[in-house]
Amino acid sequence: MSTPVIVWFRNDLRVSDNLALDYAHKSGRPVLPIFIMDRSETISRRFGAAQKWWLHHSLSNLSQSLEKLGSRLLIFEGDALATLSDLARALTIDTVIFNRRFDRVNDTDDRDILSHLEGLGLKVHGFNGHLLTDPWLTLNKSGEPFRVFTPFWRTSLQNLAVPSAVPAPKSLKAFDGDLSALGASSLDGLDLLPKKPDWASRFGAHWTPGEQGAHHRLKDFLDTALKGYALNRNRPDFVSTSRLSPHLAFGEISIAQVWRQSEAAVQSGVSPASDEDLRVFQAELGWRDFSYHLLINQNDIKNRNIQRHFDQFPWGFNDTHFNAWCRGKTGYPIVDAGMRELWQTGFMHNRVRMIVASFLVKHLQIDWRHGEQWFWDTLVDADPASNPASWQWVAGSGADAAPYFRIFNPMLQGEKFDPDGIYVKRFVPELKDLPAKYIHAPWTASPFELAAANVRLGQDYPNPIVDHDKARNLALDAYKSLKEATA
Repeated sequence: MSTPVIVWFRNDLRVSDNLALDYAHKSGRPVLPIFIMDRSETISRRFGAAQKWWLHHSLSNLSQSLEKLGSRLLIFEGDALATLSDLARALTIDTVIFNRRFDRVNDTDDRDILSHLEGLGLKVHGFNGHLLTDPWLTLNKSGEPFRVFTPFWRTSLQNLAVPSAVPAPKSLKAFDGDLSALGASSLDGLDLLPKKPDWASRFGAHWTPGEQGAHHRLKDFLDTALKGYALNRNRPDFVSTSRLSPHLAFGEISIAQVWRQSEAAVQSGVSPASDEDLRVFQAELGWRDFSYHLLINQNDIKNRNIQRHFDQFPWGFNDTHFNAWCRGKTGYPIVDAGMRELWQTGFMHNRVRMIVASFLVKHLQIDWRHGEQWFWDTLVDADPASNPASWQWVAGSGADAAPYFRIFNPMLQGEKFDPDGIYVKRFVPELKDLPAKYIHAPWTASPFELAAANVRLGQDYPNPIVDHDKARNLALDAYKSLKEATA
């Protein structure tokens, strides 16, 4: 009986363009695919609730795909290092193969696993199946990590070599040894789905987790929303973005696949998009790489300000304000629509993410880490690099930070990017009968106009929890004080 090789699935839940699976398949040996739900105390960040919902369905899809190839996915719970060690001993395994993760803590775990397993006499092979380039390879002329996106991306493009596609294996050689004593769990045993209440009951209407769903999403995007992307990507009132982020976060499609197929579609004319649309979309993919570049070269960006002087910023915390923000009851319609979209679908349009984040950290002056943690728990596409890097960008504490004086006006943002109020009315139905000219500032409507729209401010829909002009001035004063104190 031939000794199997382990393929350890993590955030690469796909069978096509999977370098680790391809390497194992080409070895000609039996393949033992595993997934480990790491319950160890050393894990710095566990899956958020919305991620767990997605993970359940993604693992189910992966399991079905592997079964069609003649294999099966084994699921384990516990410490990853101990689980791999136990499997290696129990099955006399000599090779472990995986695609690398790049968040700092888990990258350290990868090195620990590499060192430990090699110490047991095992061969360990790791591949980059998650990013366009390894995050430590793109450096400035001084050999240091970049701190600003534009020069990072310019340099990345000069050195970028996206590899050719790796097709899914037509079949996998299954291991026919006895696996009954290995202590594998069932997918249901991971207890990933919400029960009572089932707050994710509406997610299925918006998402199809899994590799097939990812490729359908990409095709739809290339056929429709990529055209005009450069101009329309900021519009939440219609489908204007790829919505590929959760599929990329779980590795149901590789970023290389997205890059190759979008480029080929535009160049061949299959997609009606322009070269500018493609360039802007690719830059968005580049921001994802840049976020990992920051993560791997900085210390714990989910907890620590990249710009250390922001440790002195006078953040406050108002529980009533924070809860109103979380529930979408701030009295600012574009903010409330975004927070309700998040709760109902596990997703939020990127432009609106910036608006609601700016509102939390600048209008309410609540520490960005509270918002980042809420997003981590409620977003299906929560990403260990992009999530904190984007929050720090808005707060001004990040490497490529927004200027401190950039404070989004939620009324003007709504008027510019949701001019007819379609997005707001979709998620804030209390205002559905309000004329568009009042939809982003309902308090400006007359009592007669409010009554005609069946809106009673303070009852059907809240009054603003803070005054925009006063909140803006307070934020500016706080940021100016920080700048002066650290000058």
